[in-house]
Amino acid sequence: MSSLFSLTYVSSAVRPFSREELDELLAVSRENNARLGITGMLLYKDGNFMQVLEGDEGEVRALYGKISSDPRHGGEMTLHKSHSDGRSFPDWTMGFQNLDSPEARSSPGYSEFLNSPLTGQEFSNNPSRSQKLLLTFKRSM
Repeated sequence: MSSLFSLTYVSSAVRPFSREELDELLAVSRENNARLGITGMLLYKDGNFMQVLEGDEGEVRALYGKISSDPRHGGEMTLHKSHSDGRSFPDWTMGFQNLDSPEARSSPGYSEFLNSPLTGQEFSNNPSRSQKLLLTFKRSM
């Protein structure tokens, strides 16, 4: 079994994040992820997050534990966990898109699929749908 592990989850912010707060969160996440060898992507929409983390299983699980205890959000729901031989986001210590922004909707290749609410309810019956959403975003960048 490969040591590369991927975990996708959704959570809800306790209050909406400002653009400045999202920028700060990303800067810290990118620095920490680079140090830990973790790659992935974060989507934010309507006060909800969807994130995929990929790397060493121990590091990913420890980081998810830290994220789960962050008081800025709650209601975490794990959507997908898997082992693989390769990364889906090898060049991104943390790719990001604020799907609430007008720029996201006007970017070339924007897909209406990206309008899906980022809630566990939307993805719990079909967890692979979360992977499709994240990869759709990756291709549209």
